[in-house]
Amino acid sequence: MLEDVMAFYRKNIGGLHQAVRVAAGIAVAIAALVYLTGAPAWLIALGGAAFAVTGLVGYCPMCAMAGIGRGGVS
Repeated sequence: MLEDVMAFYRKNIGGLHQAVRVAAGIAVAIAALVYLTGAPAWLIALGGAAFAVTGLVGYCPMCAMAGIGRGGVS
């Protein structure tokens, strides 16, 4: 099932970019939950988690819409 879903996109961010996204996303999510309260904390944490997930899978929809691929701007 996962292979079928993964077949519809190609990775458009490289290894270092992926690592930075994962680290930054996790850091933002944790910081939001530690330092903020209420709905803003959860919304920012959700955004951080989404950022980390794009790093984990190696695909960024916003980069794809902007035409940015692994080799730079296409």
